[in-house]
Amino acid sequence: MRLAIVRGTIERRILVNWRVEPRVLARLLPEPFEPRLAHGWGIAGVCLIRLGHLRPSFVPQFLGVSSENAAHRIAVQWTQDGERREGVWVHRRDTDSPLNALAGGRLFPGEHHRARFAVEEDGQRFAVEMASHDGQCSLSLVGLRAPTLSPSSTFRSLEEASRFFESGSLGWSPTSDPARFEGLELVTLGWSVQPLAVERVRSSLFDDRAAFPEGSFAFDSALLMENLAHEWHRRGVLRSERPVAAALAP
Repeated sequence: MRLAIVRGTIERRILVNWRVEPRVLARLLPEPFEPRLAHGWGIAGVCLIRLGHLRPSFVPQFLGVSSENAAHRIAVQWTQDGERREGVWVHRRDTDSPLNALAGGRLFPGEHHRARFAVEEDGQRFAVEMASHDGQCSLSLVGLRAPTLSPSSTFRSLEEASRFFESGSLGWSPTSDPARFEGLELVTLGWSVQPLAVERVRSSLFDDRAAFPEGSFAFDSALLMENLAHEWHRRGVLRSERPVAAALAP
């Protein structure tokens, strides 16, 4: 059985963004995906999301589960059924939930890797560390609520950044078949983002100079979302004649 809809609450979601030269991202993406640009830059990053009350749509809220999760992603565009579309390529998903790891790629799209998370929050300051059990992925972030978007961001306003990510809610994930990708769309019941000022951030993905050569990328911005009802919807399968680039094999 494959679940069509999973719902819950986004208790906290942090979108950490890097701007990257398009040619660098293009060689890391499988067909049919191309980098989606913001003022000439490709956008890649990490989604750090804590989910609460997560359950199939037919299950009552009190039976839902909570989890910390991380998704390394690249903003993409592609042509499907003759239409130009926007979304994200999800290079890798990590979770502290055994249930998510078991169900991902089976009951719902998106294979998950098990990981350890350490999180400290006080309402103003957010500190998140993650290390995967397989040793292939790690990250750390320290950020504070901020009144405005970082002035060095390629996005010219908070509203522009918000629109960019809201329209990229459909994510495509690799599977055990390197030429087969599964679609999963985030549908929020309301959409609101706040700026987050980042004191410190690192990701093992962006530490990989084979994938991201020195000088080809820079930290751009971070956004915060909190306490939003949401649903995950299955969006079918795409197949590719060119599999995932070896430099970014999950």
